[in-house]
Amino acid sequence: MAKNNTSYWTLTVALAGFLFGFDTVVISGANLPIKELWNTSPAFHGWFIMSMALWGTVAGSLLGGIPTNKFGRKKTLFWIGVLYAVSAIGSALAPDPYSFSFFRFIGGLGVGASSVTVPTYLSEIASKEKRGGIVARYQFMIVFGIFIAFFSNYLLKGVGGDMDWRYMLGIEAVPAIIYCIMVLGVPNSPRWLLLNKNDEEAARSVLKLLETKNIDQSISEIRASVSDNSASSKSLFGGKYSKPLGLAFLLAFFNQLSGINFVLYYAPEILEKAGLAGKESLGSSISIGAVNLVFTMLGMYLIDRLGRKTLMLWGSIGYILSLSMVAYAFYAGASSGFLLFFICLFIASHAVGQGAVIWVFISEIFPTKVRAFGQSFGSGTHWVFAALITAVTPFFLDSDDGVFKDNPWPIFAFFAGFMILQLLWVLFKMPETKGKSLEALQEELT
Repeated sequence: MAKNNTSYWTLTVALAGFLFGFDTVVISGANLPIKELWNTSPAFHGWFIMSMALWGTVAGSLLGGIPTNKFGRKKTLFWIGVLYAVSAIGSALAPDPYSFSFFRFIGGLGVGASSVTVPTYLSEIASKEKRGGIVARYQFMIVFGIFIAFFSNYLLKGVGGDMDWRYMLGIEAVPAIIYCIMVLGVPNSPRWLLLNKNDEEAARSVLKLLETKNIDQSISEIRASVSDNSASSKSLFGGKYSKPLGLAFLLAFFNQLSGINFVLYYAPEILEKAGLAGKESLGSSISIGAVNLVFTMLGMYLIDRLGRKTLMLWGSIGYILSLSMVAYAFYAGASSGFLLFFICLFIASHAVGQGAVIWVFISEIFPTKVRAFGQSFGSGTHWVFAALITAVTPFFLDSDDGVFKDNPWPIFAFFAGFMILQLLWVLFKMPETKGKSLEALQEELT
């Protein structure tokens, strides 16, 4: 029964990742219809229509550590689902770009808080041997949500005429409500119960259901790791945690400077520039989602076998090759099939590297007492850069005023350059966290 309980909790909490992936990418199918419907300027379309959810995500990620620590992982997870449901319904019914932007912002709050609370919870209920794979299930559900969003957009194209995009956005309310009901069945994490509630009896009950081998030893280690009064959210930036802070910042920074959100958000538009028609570009987006899904599964399989650093090395090399060839494809006017192949290679490189590693690694490197706040810092960094890149994209791609409206090859060359820097960072600065307990990592990195 314990194994079934653990599997249910992991699956349920990871479903927040499905909503995360669906919510962030579903806008790609609504991008062009909304641009034509409301005819807003490139600045408004970039900063409000396309990136407003990401600004909500920035706020949610930066503030998400507060309710995660104060009210607990479980309560925060429930309200994340409520935010997704409200956003989906509100966005689908929005009568103007202003209300649309507001409801997209609400959904972004859910995404941001999810990227803090879910990895924190999963890392705290997982054993050190299986922690990478368990936390990586969150990333798997993210890319599964991305795949379903691309597929859903394709199926709904042409169903409701001018209302297509409203169906695309509104359908998310269904899984959001199901998730809210399911998450009521998960317990709080044993580390949070000891840290915030000092409830050893409840913590023991959860550890027993998790089939912890030596519960007394686990209780002692957890208590020792949180007994240091200097380890609080106020002291996170006091110098003691400079190493995990630096690692979290650079991993999140490089994640977005790979161009992953740029490609996912604007996939149909990028593919149209390569010569694919509207419906065909949406169909090709499905292949991007499928590659993302398959290679995320590979990353999940390998992360506890080969380690986080090895996957990052593979991913970095794949990034550099694929981004360089995409830049070449646009520069030389190569065929759309050639371009799509290397975009898919780029997605595969991300999925098996950064995609599989980021949420696992950040959730591991901070001590228990500041884990939620450290996760918030890393996630916030990730989403600030994601929002900035998404917001400025129309200035480069817009058909009327874009700097690279005819040929976006310099954008991909720019991202490839940053991935060379990531490769150097991984080789010389990134530590391996595979197979180490959270308490052992705390001693090593602080």
